Amino acid sequence: MRTNATKAKLNEGEVALGAIISRHAPDLVELFGALSYDFVMIDCEHGPMNLDQVEHMVRAAESFDITPIARIPDHSDATILRFLDRGVQGILVPHVNTGEQADAIARAARYYPEGNRSVGGGRAHDYGIGVSRDESIRHANAETLVIPMIEDTVAVENLDDILAVQGVDILHVASGDLGQSMGNPVQSEVRRVMSEVIPKIRAGGKFAGAGGNSPSDTAGIAEFINLGANFVTISAHGLLRLGAEAFRSRVQEAL
Repeated sequence: MRTNATKAKLNEGEVALGAIISRHAPDLVELFGALSYDFVMIDCEHGPMNLDQVEHMVRAAESFDITPIARIPDHSDATILRFLDRGVQGILVPHVNTGEQADAIARAARYYPEGNRSVGGGRAHDYGIGVSRDESIRHANAETLVIPMIEDTVAVENLDDILAVQGVDILHVASGDLGQSMGNPVQSEVRRVMSEVIPKIRAGGKFAGAGGNSPSDTAGIAEFINLGANFVTISAHGLLRLGAEAFRSRVQEAL
């Protein structure tokens, strides 16, 4: 059974950095593993991947020692089960706006006595080889990361209720949809809200995520980290664009 290296790093008080990959690209997963990123966020909310493709992305992550975490498309128990059974070690769940929603998600992601996840075999449990069912269940409950996304103003209003939910590990604050729910104000206003929410999450005993970051805004990302964010996501496409632009500029300067 595999240890969730990202969860272990967070428990040690360190910051975990992950790349968002929105298409079936196992080689990109391997690349970010080789670059010593902590996790990949396999984006199945906006991305087109099916579950078989997700499983191949997970295999790539396992081969390069990078934590596979999926952003799933909805809150349903069946969706949570099917992603976890593929071997992802965490789920990001979009638009979690109440404590009741967060509690239902946490319970769907874990087995009895912590939840009501349906028991199955398969790769998430090493196919039942060399490990007892009870041991496998305890391991899965301990290693799975449950990550509700705080990306609506109603979630900010209900933050205390969400923070009170047992079984939630990280609350991930995402600027894109949060800004939209605020009526698309200037970006500084969205950052102001995030800067208030992130310390409150940490004070409430949860890890805090920061999403919607521009790869060119390293100072802004560092500011969120200094406020307590310790689970940071960045777009793989954004990083590719940044590197491509920098390379072209350097070539032009060298001519």
